[in-house]
Amino acid sequence: MSGIPSNKPYLIRALHQWCTDFGFTPFIAVFVDASVEVPMEFVKNDEIVLNLSLEACHQLEMENDWISFQARFGGIPKKIMVPVSHILAIYARESGQGMSFPFDPSQIRDLQAAGSSDNVLEKPKTARPSLKIVK
Repeated sequence: MSGIPSNKPYLIRALHQWCTDFGFTPFIAVFVDASVEVPMEFVKNDEIVLNLSLEACHQLEMENDWISFQARFGGIPKKIMVPVSHILAIYARESGQGMSFPFDPSQIRDLQAAGSSDNVLEKPKTARPSLKIVK
């Protein structure tokens, strides 16, 4: 069924809203490569976990292709930009409830090498929001 848009960004937004509505802290786990803008000193094993709570991030935008926001790391404000394709999970920190997503880093690398025609890995010209990972 090609041509049908991915439901992943919608699921991420829904779980973020669920966490927020019930007082949970939404976290996302992200696979990090050159297309992800995060403070690299916090990346371990090509992954980073980000807090997407309204208290932790500012100017949160959760688009279909990108999540972007501003957050402080070690007291220093940073712009965060994550392709939705790189989100491994979104979950509530307090309970671990959420959702993980199938992910194969070799598929991302193959798309990058082939110059993906669907713009999955191209950064938009506007700001993008960040996401949190679920277990």
